[in-house]
Amino acid sequence: MKELPITLDRGASLPLASQVADGIRSICARGFIRVGDRLPSTRALASSLGVSRTVTESAFEQLHAEGWITGRRGSGTYVAAVPPDVAATRDGIRARHTPGDLRAPWPGGPRTAPGAMREPGWEVSSELDLRPGSPWAAGMRPDVWRRAWRSAADLEPDRRPLREGFQGYRAAVEEHLLRHRGLAVESSAVLATAGTTAAVTELSHAVLGRGSKVAVEEPGYPRAVGAFRAAGVEVLPVPVDSKGVVVNAIPARVAAVYCTPAHQFPLGGRLPATRRSALVEWARRSGSLIIEDDYDGELRYDVAPLPLLAAIGPDVVIHLGTASKVISPTLGAGWMVARREVSAAVAAYREETGTGPSPAGQRVLTAMAELGDLGRHLRRVRRELAARRALVVSTLEVAGARVIGDRAGAHVVLLVENADAELDLVVRAADAGVQLDGLRRCFAGPSNRFGVTLGYSAPARRRDLENAIHRVVGCLVRTE
Repeated sequence: MKELPITLDRGASLPLASQVADGIRSICARGFIRVGDRLPSTRALASSLGVSRTVTESAFEQLHAEGWITGRRGSGTYVAAVPPDVAATRDGIRARHTPGDLRAPWPGGPRTAPGAMREPGWEVSSELDLRPGSPWAAGMRPDVWRRAWRSAADLEPDRRPLREGFQGYRAAVEEHLLRHRGLAVESSAVLATAGTTAAVTELSHAVLGRGSKVAVEEPGYPRAVGAFRAAGVEVLPVPVDSKGVVVNAIPARVAAVYCTPAHQFPLGGRLPATRRSALVEWARRSGSLIIEDDYDGELRYDVAPLPLLAAIGPDVVIHLGTASKVISPTLGAGWMVARREVSAAVAAYREETGTGPSPAGQRVLTAMAELGDLGRHLRRVRRELAARRALVVSTLEVAGARVIGDRAGAHVVLLVENADAELDLVVRAADAGVQLDGLRRCFAGPSNRFGVTLGYSAPARRRDLENAIHRVVGCLVRTE
């Protein structure tokens, strides 16, 4: 098949790539092509439609992500599943729909269109979730996901717990850090964790100790604050500005400072090189540790990330990373890189308490890395989230909203005037079917900035995100 009966409206606001993807879904739903049929190449389709190949490649990538089409090495692209043409029943109502359309809500609130299903059993949430912290889970291709789990299952069961982590996983993290974060370490220096918050908990018990004091960014990551406090560690807030933690404001006599230098959570600043050097020198002078939470450091869209703190101060920095923001929290896979005595203390704590991260997720991520799927997935995620960020920022700025945050990660901050406006926006958005987080939860003490964190990775498709952002804009207009 060299041509497809797709009509494009070049005057429409909907991007051409989205129109191409919609057209392919539509002709599949109408039975013009069926499961197993081969589609034209992106080059051939671009030629027949009179568009650039970038347009058709973007459309195919979206359809791949949703599970409607699949590629076969050396053979081409084929239809993997056919979208339904009739909506499912809810409350006794049946309605026809354009596959994936979320603009016509079900009675009583927003709905997830049946066409939004990636394939049977992979459903999109019925709510529009713009809270930060979620990965672009819909971007994980089902064949990649299944292949990794099958490969992981080929390994023999462990006979004893692997307190430091599965060796293949530690080697995969070593390669990942070198390629994507510019950090050269030996796999023996990598300790597997269940994620950054779990690592903070272990460090609190094994290294810091009950009654110790830790400086944390204010506003900062509330789960880290909760983990410190639950372990009996006293939390001392440190102010941040548009560039990150203010080093000369760190209190004296703290055991450690916890920070997010690559993409400050939640305000989105990037700690400049001069402050990084100053922070490392402060730690050396004071005999304190730096806990570097690199929760989404792989996601940068403008320039290459600055060197990790662990690269310039390996003697005082404990580096934490996670796969949850780029793959899925399903894996429960993270990592820690620290000097030997710190890693040994955490490993001893695990042995004493019988705790530690599950190796299952480690083996799955290892399989992804060995098969080359991890790098490919990360590149797709970067491209998608860069486009989503541009969509969110442009939509909000056109509406006159104040948005802050570097071109990185998976969230921005929408600022408002005061605490009442923040609460009002969160409540109005919830009434409109959109979940938001207010900045208040990121303060250990009184708030001095107000707004909401807007995550743009959770919605399955860009169209879902666009719908959610327009609802947020509507809530802003009503508050004026």
